[in-house]
Amino acid sequence: MLKVRSYLAINQAQKLVEAVGVFASTQQRCQSTAAAVKESSVARDDVEWQQVRPFEEIPCANSIALTFNMAFPGGKYKNLDMSQLMLAMRDDYGDIYRIPSIFGSEPVLTTYNPKDFETVYRNEGVWPHRSGSETLKYHREQFRRDFFDGVEGLIPTQGKVWGEFRSIVNPVLMQPKNVRLYYKKMSQVNCEFVDRIKAIRDPNTLEVPDNFLEYINYWTLESVSVVALDKQLGLLKDSHNDENAKLLFKSLDDFFTLAAIYEIQPSVWRYFHTSQFKKLMNAYDNIQKVTLAYVNEALERLNAEAQRGIVRPEKEQSVLEKLLKIDKKVAIVMAMDMLMAGVDTTSSTFSALMLCLANNPDKQEKLREEAMRVLPNKDSEFTEESMKNVPYLRACLKESQRLMPLVIGHIRTTNRDCILSGYRVPAGTFVSMIPLNCLNNDQYFPRASEYLPERWMRNETSAEGKCPANSLKITNPFVFLPFGFGPRMCVGKRIVDMEIELGICRLLRNFKIEFNHSTENAFRSVLINKPNIPLKFKFTDLKN
Repeated sequence: MLKVRSYLAINQAQKLVEAVGVFASTQQRCQSTAAAVKESSVARDDVEWQQVRPFEEIPCANSIALTFNMAFPGGKYKNLDMSQLMLAMRDDYGDIYRIPSIFGSEPVLTTYNPKDFETVYRNEGVWPHRSGSETLKYHREQFRRDFFDGVEGLIPTQGKVWGEFRSIVNPVLMQPKNVRLYYKKMSQVNCEFVDRIKAIRDPNTLEVPDNFLEYINYWTLESVSVVALDKQLGLLKDSHNDENAKLLFKSLDDFFTLAAIYEIQPSVWRYFHTSQFKKLMNAYDNIQKVTLAYVNEALERLNAEAQRGIVRPEKEQSVLEKLLKIDKKVAIVMAMDMLMAGVDTTSSTFSALMLCLANNPDKQEKLREEAMRVLPNKDSEFTEESMKNVPYLRACLKESQRLMPLVIGHIRTTNRDCILSGYRVPAGTFVSMIPLNCLNNDQYFPRASEYLPERWMRNETSAEGKCPANSLKITNPFVFLPFGFGPRMCVGKRIVDMEIELGICRLLRNFKIEFNHSTENAFRSVLINKPNIPLKFKFTDLKN
């Protein structure tokens, strides 16, 4: 297991003193920022800009009080998860407020106003700047620079470096025709998932065990491995016990939990490395080690095939193989990141969809009717043609993402001066956009507390046959953007959608799904929202 390098601990006492000095000067820096804002806005003299309120009048949290409330025992926000924290701060500061730089972090403007979301996205530029991955950036740019060597992937990079990396991977990952090539291989993984469910469920209650999330993680890792590496890892097999996979799952959980602390809460990690920060670096190391091992296995297989003169058609090539033709280092890092980012995110989204369908049996039955058209028999194969017309499936997925979102919000840096909630906001402002208060609000989603996939359908009526579907629809499209928006929207969107759509179709074709337990606090909110309860679904076999 890799350890934090010793030089990172040099002069830690001195670093801590420096951090305290930075903390003491935070308010001065906040005032300097406001002065710089004032100066940057002089050049803009249009009437609208002059009539709105200046940036420095936006409510600004006190850095000392905020640090105490977040980080110290007895603090108002100390024991809140990320979703609870964001909603509590809205109650205290309103729909728009500033958080000053604390211990070297970027100052942040937070808004809960969907009209602001659109303005920010419309002013994000060609290469959107997405902050919020500073610890991963540190790990790849400094801590493990010997490996990444300037190719740090899509998550932590910005500007031209990000743009060049994205331009390489976009044609492979974002084009629908490329994603559909994996239907058959993904279908095999889903059939193994069905068999595994049958093997692990209780023969009397038909419920799966408390640790069913682990099997969902196996399924998602198998699925993304098929796409990224053209390789099944055998994780769903009876006799398989992959210690690497378990280490990856544990390290990913540490990453999502600890990164939420160090990316969002006040921390001295830029000056002094605590044991918890070292644990985060160790998690990054383990993720790197395991994903690279899987990638290297695939590279060895491809090299062996090349020596034997085997040339596979493009439709049978993995993402890794396709990108190797363009840039080997980009191919390796992208494949590693797919394995890193494609497990917990997909598992959480899939779990949310299953819970929504289990708790709304009428919607489940309607979706099953659509699934039976796609899969006439339990062992039927998915085809490009059959998956073209599955509107209710996509509506069910969207509605579950609204009620049980994966992330609490999105972040961007403004590319030019703009107006948010009646305030002047200059170019270069780091903006956190939080839609949590809107997703369950009737103002934006009529009958917001209900699971109504019909709101996403065209020319449909609600289940009661009384309310036209268009009256249920979203009133502001920028409220609901589960994969982000614009050039920096999630590069894995199409792959995630495919995995979940094929997976849920296969399960509904084989089982009636129930959940006979409480769903209170079903998710815990860290860097993403992760399942927080035993997922003891009941799977009852269906007749063909």
